[in-house]
Amino acid sequence: MASRPLTSEIANPPAVAQDSPARPRHRMSARNRLLFFLVAWLIVLMPFLFWWSTWFGRHLSNTQITEYLNDNKHPRHIQHALVQLGGRMASQDARATRWYPDLLRLASHPVEEVRNTDAWVMGQDTSAAAFHATLLKMLQDSSPMVRGNAALSLVRFGDAAGRPQIVALLQPASIVAPAAGRVIDIDKIGTSVRQGGLIAKLQDGERTTEIRSPITGRIRALSVPTGATVAAGAEVAAIDPNSEQVWEALRALYLVGQAYDLPAIRIYERNIPEIPDRLREQALLTEKSILSRAK
Repeated sequence: MASRPLTSEIANPPAVAQDSPARPRHRMSARNRLLFFLVAWLIVLMPFLFWWSTWFGRHLSNTQITEYLNDNKHPRHIQHALVQLGGRMASQDARATRWYPDLLRLASHPVEEVRNTDAWVMGQDTSAAAFHATLLKMLQDSSPMVRGNAALSLVRFGDAAGRPQIVALLQPASIVAPAAGRVIDIDKIGTSVRQGGLIAKLQDGERTTEIRSPITGRIRALSVPTGATVAAGAEVAAIDPNSEQVWEALRALYLVGQAYDLPAIRIYERNIPEIPDRLREQALLTEKSILSRAK
């Protein structure tokens, strides 16, 4: 069979597709570039400004402390000033006494977090008799955290009047329904919650009731499932206290604990993953101290 002639293919090579003309690249206008960089800068700047405005470690001048202590519209400003004032008191700054009347006044502030911080700050100066008297009254506060902090501060005064409140800090907090209703949402066992964090919601007609945690900790148990109907006062959940709360309570009981408190303390002597080593060690030291005093 005759081979195909190549001359025709060589003489008439296939046409090569030519590149289409390059399209002009779209360039961002100077105005759009400026807007882009401005938005990117704000994305970075806004979280920083929020952190800076809420960080309690930010130094406040004397004028700012006075302003913040009286800023009832911004409770976190009051807390910020209290923390700064507590640091001055701990370093025995005599100039801090000018704000002592404010500390006494804030013991009855309507915001729980303010009273809680105030109770801690008053424990920084055990020479103030007015603080001692005020802390004793705060043992009757409606908030378990305020009662607990007042009791811990009283230990600094050498006063064990708040010992029951300190023991309560070691125990799970029982969360009850403030009103009757059907559970439309509830968290899961093991979930970490902060003080004031939402745990469940109840629905009663058009009214929705939120149930929040009085302490920072972890959900230990749930008493009702989603969809259940509960009565006012019925237990909804139990919250285990966080490690820092337990640590402070164990250290206080090392000084003022009694034999009656040992069952609550021995819970934290167990060798289980949920209990950090430092809590276990402190619980053992606290028990040893109590037994030594009992002898």
